[in-house]
Amino acid sequence: MGFAVVVVLLIAVVVLGWARPPRASVLGTDRLGPDSGERVADYLERAHESLSGADTAPRWALVTSDTGLSTDAVVDIGAGLRISQVLYHVPIERVYTPVITVPVPAGTAALRSAQAAAAGAMDHVQADDDRSRRLAAVLAARLHSGCACAVNFVVRGTLAELRGLASRSGIRSVQALPPDASAGAFAVVPLLPEHVDVVAPGPDDGPIPDH
Repeated sequence: MGFAVVVVLLIAVVVLGWARPPRASVLGTDRLGPDSGERVADYLERAHESLSGADTAPRWALVTSDTGLSTDAVVDIGAGLRISQVLYHVPIERVYTPVITVPVPAGTAALRSAQAAAAGAMDHVQADDDRSRRLAAVLAARLHSGCACAVNFVVRGTLAELRGLASRSGIRSVQALPPDASAGAFAVVPLLPEHVDVVAPGPDDGPIPDH
C-alpha cells in the first residue's frame, strides 16, 4: 500500500470533523499551538519564550508561517530536521475550511508526498450536504494543483536549531515542548496566517467557488 493511501486512511477521522473549528489532535498534558480565543500576540510571545535555554536535548516544536508554503519551501525550511506532521489549510474568503493534518514518516520522499495525501483525504470526504461536497472538491483540486497551502509543521530539533529556524524569513513562530515530550503524545492546534488579532474561527457565509 502506497504512503499516500496509508496517510489518507490515517487522517480520515480528522477530516470527518472538518465542519468544526480546529481542535487538539490528541488528548494529553503537553500541547503545541494557541488556545482558542487567545490573543495572537500573547501566543507569539509564549512561543518565543519556549526557545530559551542552553541545553542540547532535541525536542518537538510547532513551526508556523506568515503565509502558505509550497512543498519545496517546506523541504527547504526543514532541511536537516525531522518533520513529523504537516498541517494544510486552503483559504477561501468568508468560507470556513478545515485544517488537514498529515503524519509524515522520516525522509524527503514522504514529505513531498504529504500534500497529495491531504488532497486524497478531500477526495474521500463523504459529506451529507451539497455545500460540504462542493467545498471538498474545491479543496482537493487546489491541493492536487500544488497550492502553497502548508501553514504549520511539527519538527524535532535542538533549541539552537529551532532558534535558527525561527529567524528565517517567512517563519512566524516556533514553539518548543520540553525535551521529555513523547512523539504523538502531545496536542497540536494550528495558528493560521489569517489569525491576526485573536485565534478564533472566521465567518462561513461566503459562496463556494467553482474551482
